[in-house]
Amino acid sequence: MSNAKRYNPFDPKKKSTFTSTRGNFLYLFLAPLFLSVILALLARNIEAFVLNGIAFGLFFATAKLNTIGLKNEHAYHTTLLTKAPKTPFKFIAGVMLGLSTLYTAWIAGGETPLTGLFLGAISTTGYFLYYGFDPKVDKLDNVGDISAEFVIQTLAESRAKLASIENDMSLISDRELRGKLQVAIDKAYEILSNIEEDPKDLRVARKFIIVYIDGIKKVTKSYTELPQEEIKAETKERLSHLLSDVEQRFDKEILRLKKNNQFDLDVHIDVLQEQIKN
Repeated sequence: MSNAKRYNPFDPKKKSTFTSTRGNFLYLFLAPLFLSVILALLARNIEAFVLNGIAFGLFFATAKLNTIGLKNEHAYHTTLLTKAPKTPFKFIAGVMLGLSTLYTAWIAGGETPLTGLFLGAISTTGYFLYYGFDPKVDKLDNVGDISAEFVIQTLAESRAKLASIENDMSLISDRELRGKLQVAIDKAYEILSNIEEDPKDLRVARKFIIVYIDGIKKVTKSYTELPQEEIKAETKERLSHLLSDVEQRFDKEILRLKKNNQFDLDVHIDVLQEQIKN
């Protein structure tokens, strides 16, 4: 198998503020509300059932918004080149938590409006102290004169195509072909990761993205659409040779990107040395 390091957006070495435990914390509020709904139903207290049901719905919606916001934040922190989330799900969740608490205490719980407002303000404040706010600054450093949105879109589309190839690959029964295809995919992810680290490399790697990833996607799709009994041994052999050629081409692309990065580093060193001399 390949020694290529596949791009992993959830690399633990990268900064992340999202964990499943923190994300599920708000769901704990649903337990007593769910119990109150059940008890009201058993007691045939329709008013309490409706009021508690609304409270349960509000807290459930808050928890879902919080989960989405934290996942967006996690993706933001584990991606080198990205834009800040457009929708501030965490901010909305924080406000929703305050409103849900206000409703539950005042309307459903029978407390005074002042008590409801106080508890709502405390819950919203506590939410932002614990979870923080949504990322607001775009991470678009080291893009050069290339459009950052173009780079982000290109990388996203390329990874989506690779994911589609992996999905089709699961339908291939031939272990040798599947193994070679996995090697090519791993190397492709490595190239995309290199481009993300230095977006200027997109200029020299554009042909790779357009020709090779699209080509593999089309070939794999066509192969999986054929009934296995109709695939000739000659066809499998041709595909095997093709994937071997693709792997070699990807190795050359990785080497070229590394050489390009080394050239950039040498240039920066030379410039710095000249500045020090002057």
